Amino acid sequence: MTHRLAIHDLLDGRATPDRVHAFLEGKSFPLVEGPRVTVVWRGEADGVNLRHWIYGLESSNALSRIPGTDLWYIVVEIPPCSRVEYKLEIHRGGTGHWIEDPWNPYRARDPFGANSVIQGEGYEIPAWTRLDPEARPGTLEPFRFESKALGGPRSGHIYLPARFRRSRLYPLLVVHDGSDYLKYAAMKTVLDNLIHRLEVPDMIVCFTDSPDRLREYPNHEGHAKFVSEELMPDLTRRLPLLDNAQARCLMGASFGAVAAFTIAHRYPGVWGRLLLQSGSFAFTDIGTRNRRGPLFDPIVEFVNQYREAPIAVAERVFMSCGVYESLIYENRSLAPILDATGMQVRFVEARDGHNWENWRDRLREGMSWLFPGPIMFIYE
Repeated sequence: MTHRLAIHDLLDGRATPDRVHAFLEGKSFPLVEGPRVTVVWRGEADGVNLRHWIYGLESSNALSRIPGTDLWYIVVEIPPCSRVEYKLEIHRGGTGHWIEDPWNPYRARDPFGANSVIQGEGYEIPAWTRLDPEARPGTLEPFRFESKALGGPRSGHIYLPARFRRSRLYPLLVVHDGSDYLKYAAMKTVLDNLIHRLEVPDMIVCFTDSPDRLREYPNHEGHAKFVSEELMPDLTRRLPLLDNAQARCLMGASFGAVAAFTIAHRYPGVWGRLLLQSGSFAFTDIGTRNRRGPLFDPIVEFVNQYREAPIAVAERVFMSCGVYESLIYENRSLAPILDATGMQVRFVEARDGHNWENWRDRLREGMSWLFPGPIMFIYE
């Protein structure tokens, strides 16, 4: 068996281009060996840093240069089944710029661009997030709505399942930041697959967006009125929807989760299901000043008041959060408070961060628990 060079074999002061080539040959990077992950970069630079988004750890970690070569490396410990998004920061001539890792084929995209991804040992992209040629595709129809409550138009898309019939009645799911869920969390593909697999029932999904989400999502009276008094009744008039709270679900991530929860709080008895992902549920234990800045002030005010007088706002609530994001403390703290009101609450954590692929990977568990399809009734 041919001996394969490891990174430590190059640190003996005798590194040559041939030995560097022998180390790199036949390997894919980042190199995952159990919990140890080796990230490399080649090129001339004054310094190279690994910039990751694991809250609680130093966000910038320096790569070491192997003497006599242009190869830089770092070995990090990553728990099993982790996803970590990162970039490389290259310093030259007193300036630095961030790049995606050219050695890494895995990318995660979001509204701000793309990041490279470390897939820890045991992590796999779920099969149900990929296009299944056997799953009949549903349709997406654009909609535009003139909102009196918000003083202007709102737009988005309506998902109709492949077996849609006017003679049937369907549950309704309203998704905040709908365009981003479609673009970055493959949600149409997920819906097609889960419905095809009978893990969720056929449902109608409204993907809605806000042009000013940071203002309209944090407990905004006008936005809540738009969703509950304008959009939902209009959809009910136009589409064959089940007309009861248990068949209606609000969903969102980050500020979108706050929007979903505060709407249900303002309209008790209207929304029976909530799917809250990495909710920005900031609060203060002492005083009212929050450490996250003025955008969070209305959230802190609401969550502080809710924690003092918690009430049931829905029948079932699914919450998820990544252990590598700063909001894990707030979500862990809120889950038992919700549960104590009598709502059925399921809270799951993932070795992931505040990103769209984390939220994508939790969709199957969340939607099938809130709206179990025929196969779930058989096997649960």
